[in-house]
Amino acid sequence: MSAVVVLIETEGEQGSEQVGLVSQETLTFARQLGDPVYALVLGSAPEGVVADCRTQGVAAIFEAANEELTAYSGAAWSAALASVVDAVGDVAAVVAGGTPRGNEVLAHLAARRGLPMAANVVSVASQSGDALEVERQVVGGAVIETTSLSGGIPVITVAGHALEPAPAAEPGGAAVLPFAADLAASDLRATVSRVQAREGGDTSALTGARIVVGAGRGAGGPDGFDSVDALAARLGGAVGVSRVVTSLGWRPHHEQVGQTGSRISPDVYIACGISGAIQHWAGCSSSKTIIAVNTDGDAPMVTKANYAVVGDMHEVLPALLEELG
Repeated sequence: MSAVVVLIETEGEQGSEQVGLVSQETLTFARQLGDPVYALVLGSAPEGVVADCRTQGVAAIFEAANEELTAYSGAAWSAALASVVDAVGDVAAVVAGGTPRGNEVLAHLAARRGLPMAANVVSVASQSGDALEVERQVVGGAVIETTSLSGGIPVITVAGHALEPAPAAEPGGAAVLPFAADLAASDLRATVSRVQAREGGDTSALTGARIVVGAGRGAGGPDGFDSVDALAARLGGAVGVSRVVTSLGWRPHHEQVGQTGSRISPDVYIACGISGAIQHWAGCSSSKTIIAVNTDGDAPMVTKANYAVVGDMHEVLPALLEELG
């Protein structure tokens, strides 16, 4: 089989980074497309990254040694990725996570090489000859579209949390191969020059939670979240809110779930007083089980949920807390 090249993103403190969750999902997805799987890391590949890649069956890790690549640049990173593709030679697909950086870098690669690209892919529909059919999210995740890629190496970004990361049947060698990418001056015209810590909180607790208790306009105001906070704490989960809640200033933006907030994929999402606009659904549709609590039995969230309770969240949640003890 032909090889697959995967751009991976890391997370964590410098020197102790690991492969990010979305990139681990992407490596799991990539194994369907070809063998061996090669990874590209921009910057160093510490032991945590190597260990994660080994678990995911990665044969080798290309470690870009260029100092210019330590700061993010969509064009420069795509040039490094193109260098890896050229070095590997026989490539079945180039893949990255559907993150802001993953989408930008692969769009650069597809444009400069004239390759077919599909973003926010969730599964492989079929693979025959030179054509690869994939299913991808469109319209904020409300619609699944089947797209055929042909006429060159398929370039794919994988929708975050579209699948669970799973270890390979056999660990990979994950040999680290330092290399210098072939960069042009024009590749570095746009580069991140400064990084500032975000204000308003960390989203990692929300995006990584296995249980999320959400609330929307039905909370009634900034004082209407007591039972939501209590239930999330009781279940060991996190709180998520709709866009209107953050727009009204009731809760901080880092708790927002949706197209302009965080995308979540918990085992259980309890959506309380949330109507379920398409923008919110785009952020929670990957949840394994959705339970809606709403006074409106015809609300989109109620009709799309796996289970629903038609009632006032301010009565339902306290009763649930009392039952849980």
